[in-house]
Amino acid sequence: MCVIEPSPVVETRRLALRSPQAQDICRLATLANDPDIARMTLRMPHPFSMDDAEEFVLRVAGQDPAKAQTFLIEHEDHGPVGVLGLFEDGDLGPEVGYWIGRPFWGRGYATEALEAGVVWASRNWRRRALVAGHFDDNPASGRVLEKAGFLYTGEVRKGFSRARGEEARTRRMVWLA
Repeated sequence: MCVIEPSPVVETRRLALRSPQAQDICRLATLANDPDIARMTLRMPHPFSMDDAEEFVLRVAGQDPAKAQTFLIEHEDHGPVGVLGLFEDGDLGPEVGYWIGRPFWGRGYATEALEAGVVWASRNWRRRALVAGHFDDNPASGRVLEKAGFLYTGEVRKGFSRARGEEARTRRMVWLA
């Protein structure tokens, strides 16, 4: 039996993955209130308000750490830059999702955080498989997933994107230990 830490901290060369806290609400609202970020997710609304950020932090605090773990991605110099989440969704393995604030795109933070999250899930959660997906019109996310060891399954699902207000085609991927 493995013991799950309720609020683990995962450190990489440049980043710390930690639980979002009340002091992060303003920064989360600022970064997440970007239509180009929200439209590439299923669950994130747009606009993303301070109330949405507060609700997000409270929801994360109430997660069952055996079934879900959400990390704030914090850069050593820039502070919070995004979010990475892992959660049981009735699939082959837990689903992984992430986003990075626009000012920090193209710097490798998503890949670095995702690689750390995969290692954490494998070691601490003892998961041998993870799943993820990206919208057809977001190939950059697919490249991040590939760099972290995810492979395309060939499956395409439609999912309702809150920010888009419509369904979007999601290319499914899997990571196997």
